[in-house]
Amino acid sequence: MSKETDIHKILVIGSGPIVIGQAAEFDYSGSQACLSLKEEGYEVVLVNSNPATIMTDKDIADEVYIEPITIDSIEKIIEKELPEAILPTLGGQTGLNMAKDLADAGILKKHGIELLGTKLQSIEEAEDRELFKQLMKELDEPVPESTIANSLEDAKKLAAKIGYPLVIRPAYTLGGTGGGFVHNDDELETIVTNGLEMSPVSQVLVEKSIAGYKEIEFEVMRDAKDNALIVCSMENVDPVGVHTGDSIVVSPTQTLSDKDYQMLRDAALKIIRALDIEGGVNIQMAIDQHSGDYFIIEVNPRVSRSSALASKATGYPIAKISAKIAVGMTLDEIINPLTGKSLAEFEPALDYIVTKIPRLPFDKFTDIDNSLGTQMKATGEVMAIGRNFEASLLKAIRSLEDGNSHDFTNSSTDELLVSIKTPTDQRLFQILELLSRHISVDDIYANTQINQFFLYKMQHIIEIKEELKEDQSIDALKLAKQYGFSDQQIAAIWQCSEADVYNTRMQNDIVAGFKMVDTSAGEFDSTTPYYYSTFGQSNESKVSDKKSILIVGSGPIRIGQGVEFDYATVHSIFAVKKAGYEAIVINSNPETVSTDFSISDKLYFEPLTIEDVMNVINLEKPAGVILQFGGQTAINLSEGLSKLGVNVLGTTVEDINISEDRELFSHAITSLNIKQPYGTSVESIEGALQATKEMNYPVLLRPSYVIGGKAMRIVHNEEELMNYMQTAVNVSHQHPVLIDSYLYGTESEVDIISDGETVIIPGIIEHVESSGVHSGDSMAIYPPQHISFNIQKQITDIATNLAKKLKTIGLMNIQFIISDNQVYVIEVNQRASRTVPFLSKVTDVPIVDLATNAILGTPLTSFGYETGLITPSSFVSVKSPVFSFNKLPGADANLSPEMKSTGEVMGTAIDYDSALAKSFSAAGINIKKHGNVLLNLSHHDDEQNKQLIEDLSDFGFNIVDLKPEEITEENLDLIINTAEDDHLNNIATAFSIPLFTYIDTATAFIKSLNCDDIMVEKI
Repeated sequence: MSKETDIHKILVIGSGPIVIGQAAEFDYSGSQACLSLKEEGYEVVLVNSNPATIMTDKDIADEVYIEPITIDSIEKIIEKELPEAILPTLGGQTGLNMAKDLADAGILKKHGIELLGTKLQSIEEAEDRELFKQLMKELDEPVPESTIANSLEDAKKLAAKIGYPLVIRPAYTLGGTGGGFVHNDDELETIVTNGLEMSPVSQVLVEKSIAGYKEIEFEVMRDAKDNALIVCSMENVDPVGVHTGDSIVVSPTQTLSDKDYQMLRDAALKIIRALDIEGGVNIQMAIDQHSGDYFIIEVNPRVSRSSALASKATGYPIAKISAKIAVGMTLDEIINPLTGKSLAEFEPALDYIVTKIPRLPFDKFTDIDNSLGTQMKATGEVMAIGRNFEASLLKAIRSLEDGNSHDFTNSSTDELLVSIKTPTDQRLFQILELLSRHISVDDIYANTQINQFFLYKMQHIIEIKEELKEDQSIDALKLAKQYGFSDQQIAAIWQCSEADVYNTRMQNDIVAGFKMVDTSAGEFDSTTPYYYSTFGQSNESKVSDKKSILIVGSGPIRIGQGVEFDYATVHSIFAVKKAGYEAIVINSNPETVSTDFSISDKLYFEPLTIEDVMNVINLEKPAGVILQFGGQTAINLSEGLSKLGVNVLGTTVEDINISEDRELFSHAITSLNIKQPYGTSVESIEGALQATKEMNYPVLLRPSYVIGGKAMRIVHNEEELMNYMQTAVNVSHQHPVLIDSYLYGTESEVDIISDGETVIIPGIIEHVESSGVHSGDSMAIYPPQHISFNIQKQITDIATNLAKKLKTIGLMNIQFIISDNQVYVIEVNQRASRTVPFLSKVTDVPIVDLATNAILGTPLTSFGYETGLITPSSFVSVKSPVFSFNKLPGADANLSPEMKSTGEVMGTAIDYDSALAKSFSAAGINIKKHGNVLLNLSHHDDEQNKQLIEDLSDFGFNIVDLKPEEITEENLDLIINTAEDDHLNNIATAFSIPLFTYIDTATAFIKSLNCDDIMVEKI
């Protein structure tokens, strides 16, 4: 079947901001879909509210609208662009739900728009719990005993009938939002109430629990000719009971017999055909480890979170091929772009093991419950490839970058055995500890229900470790490397330095070889060089004669280091290739565009450690290595790589250290007559107490070399200071803690591009919140609306002088406080920052491309740029943070110097008020111009509080006095809580009531109410 010829323009709906449950994997899928459709000659219009992603870059689609994903907004885009079709299946649950909303509102019919990929009926059959259950019954496919509830009373009756334990699954939500296991009436009431609130259709499935079964996932593909295949099989190491996004996942399946595999495969193919879906589908199943009985858990009638993982694990580009199928192409006429030879109708075959481990946020939120259940909590994930499970697992563990030593020496064996009964982010490491104490596999299985195959593999890791303690021979070293042990691990066992192990390996020719990912276990040659490391195998990575540059990515997405660094990495790859070099990438994140095999010339899927990066460098011998675009992860490698003689391009290691070392940086600032808050560095409680005697409280405390303001605090007295110093251990990797006087004022920041001579300032960003809120959690405005021309000139001069003083080559981010009409420098980062994508899009300055060329030695003047601030655009853009507190019950929702947001959105308009309104709408803040508001205001600025109350009254808001137990979504429309009452924050999250925890943001919200009808605009 040939592709559709009566369709010329297609609207693609993106997934919106990065939140827990819907992250960069949909940026990857959506980007690939847009490029795939353009490749087939279609005009592509994209709508997405997320400025941080490569998906909203103007090179991805023909027309890009960074607009709220709402019915009103999308209908205006439809009226403006007149697309004939919409593709909603690449935008996660957001895109799918919006397609249904557009259909229900009659907009698709009104404009004669076709829905591509998944029919509306298929969406409803897969997403509506009752329809899904009925379809499975018709197909004679087993599902757990369950019934639909539309109210708490219904759920209670059903619980009495089915019996505990139960699992609650809300309809039309992402990442298991609002669901969970319940074991009694109290838990039922809590979770059902929340689930009904979270479900857009106020519906939950009350289902008999099958916790403890094996959980299996299939990524399935089908076309209009009913050709269907299994792209990838995945097995969760964690049994049913943990959300797949929070589970350790292995591909291909390891413990299924051929009979069981074929049984589940047949069921998966039957289901996708019954749903009549054209494209990719994710199907989750459970199978009893003893009887072999199985159940269908869930079907996602779209490209899913696991699709990105499956694509990277197999080399089969699910999103790209799904997009082609959506426009009528069939699997027997699509060429697999990885091989360039085999057709897309061939099922991938793997001769390696892939392991995914989630990156969970409990290092950021240390006080919340770290147990794992049906509601997803992970912010990102890592993936590793090995020739055996042990190597794959150990590579994945060191890719996590969680900074946790996982030391359980103070825990008794009995305590650990009890602890592993509850799935947590620590369970894997607790199991390894128990195995090292010679606790049997059977005992651990009894407490976890983790399949014994995986437990025996973990036991093998411990056995190798114990052998290393007794044997320091070359043969023992070779064996340990073949099973994934790092030089650092071996050095710790042998009680020597990592350099000693490295040198021993080099002297004995124990070096990493690289195998190719080719989708067909070697049956077809791959045309795209995509590699993973292994020891004791032949090397398949052939080094070309072309001069190459290695670009280091940013690793797993986590709060403080998100998809914006993947945006920077991808643009750097493009710039390197355009400059005539071979672009080589190393990264460990399966969710992102930078790890798509079609982006770079060569891709290495590896952990981002000195050893793993050096493995690639020793083979490829690149002309240089670029670290600036991989966030703090990559920059932290600069010193170690330099010591090994690697040519680190851009700003030198010595100059990077000046910006991180308090004393050196202070000297540089002082020499330029630039103001900075008074501060010092300390290494002990005694030093901190002495230092604060010379300052007035409050003071700002922050470690060095950390991501997202980790462990940054404002303390108001000596007691808080001592508590901080006692707990702030290891966050700064043994570097001093910095203490600054806290200045109240307006924060601002700039990203500058420098080649050592010319310093370009694309734009100045103004923060809405006053100082004390992390820049990643602040609303940001471009161009500034409340900063005078004189202050902007001071910022420009300071940035220019500082870039030259610090000998910046490439990118640098500078953060300022404007206090009492004076400009103070508070922080400098000699790398790409999270604002680079936002600023690139609103200024139309190719920031990363220019920075990469500067790093490669091309003067910025050759691109027509001169030193100074670029003239601002005529429109206004507002970037708003988006949080995922509803996925992390108990997390402190009060804003502080430590970053807590998971993503961001942007609103652009011709004036500030309208841009604010768009930004709030895109962030999911329901804008009402009247209603009931509960105020809980701090007393830091009574004048500002007074003005806010007057403004609220002027807009017709009623200020009410409600007790917490009286609050419902019906009697309250807004909460303003600047007095740091966690209880109110939790209530706002539970009832989805708009919440402002900072006075400046609340004031901005009131200002946004001034706008009326908002037009959608392309930047």
